[in-house]
Amino acid sequence: MSEKISVIVWNEYRHEQENPAIAAIYPTGMHATLAAALRETASPLPGARALDLGTATLDEPEHGLSAARLDACDVLLWWGHKAHAEVSDAVVERVQRRVLEGMGLIVLHSGHFSKIFRRLMGTHCSLKWREADEKERLWVVEPSHPIAAGLPEHFELPYEEMYGERFDIPTPDELVLLSWFEGGELFRSGCCWQRGHGRVFYFRPGHEAYPTYHDANVQRVIANAVQWAAPRVRLADRCPNTAPLEALSPKSLSFGRVGMLQEQGDIA
Repeated sequence: MSEKISVIVWNEYRHEQENPAIAAIYPTGMHATLAAALRETASPLPGARALDLGTATLDEPEHGLSAARLDACDVLLWWGHKAHAEVSDAVVERVQRRVLEGMGLIVLHSGHFSKIFRRLMGTHCSLKWREADEKERLWVVEPSHPIAAGLPEHFELPYEEMYGERFDIPTPDELVLLSWFEGGELFRSGCCWQRGHGRVFYFRPGHEAYPTYHDANVQRVIANAVQWAAPRVRLADRCPNTAPLEALSPKSLSFGRVGMLQEQGDIA
């Protein structure tokens, strides 16, 4: 395993190119802002590793996620919104295979409706939403979790899009963060799962119209999540016909053979 964690920040990168107000918040795209934040945000976790950072966007060939590039990736961050349907099924299959082998996946905000997240969850991943410039208060409900390292008991974002329950996801293996919104809704905002040999983290904040990814606490959560999601093993999925470890005693007729003969009427 490399001393550094190889990270790709993937972004749809459409809003920033089409909307001047959003471009003013993220002049070089959310992916560049997130990558810069990861370079500058040291995780307080013991044994935290340095990062080898890169970015990729939807309109690059193979969405910037070629087989060779994903093969070398340890943790993939995913932000998408208006162009989920444009993501190639072949690339989704490629990402899923790497997660099952051990690669970490961090899904951000409206990535809840991405093809890859819905495939890994096996549910619709639907939710309530409202864009009304309202305050979000995020509570750390599992302060001993590595993703919560260095965070206060709660922190606030003055403006965010509301996501509300019910969030149609499998029950998280671990729930780290819970959001309250000014309008009264609650939402499971920091959710962890194991899928195959890989770890998946969903983190709710990050609406494109607000400077959420410039917030120091949000950056801390993502930096910690990269460390947490980094692979511990890499094991390709196989289904081999394997030889026995011990010598098998000789048998005149196997149970499987007996069943087959009974079906054929050769024995009673």
